[in-house]
Amino acid sequence: MKIYGADNREMMNITSLQRDGCDLVVRGKLFGAMPLTARLRPEDARAALRLLDFRTALFLLTLIFRRKRS
Repeated sequence: MKIYGADNREMMNITSLQRDGCDLVVRGKLFGAMPLTARLRPEDARAALRLLDFRTALFLLTLIFRRKRS
């Protein structure tokens, strides 16, 4: 999975998502060079969900079924 910045350049390439106890461990490379291991704790995941409104949550649910932009 890749995450892009506002200028459409690759910012992060995520290579794995793994469970470690109650945490989600994200591994990848930042800016294509710097290895990164990040942990998402349950309280932080709940905080992220509070940032979503109904329309954005619905968009996220349908995102995987959308076609690639040209």
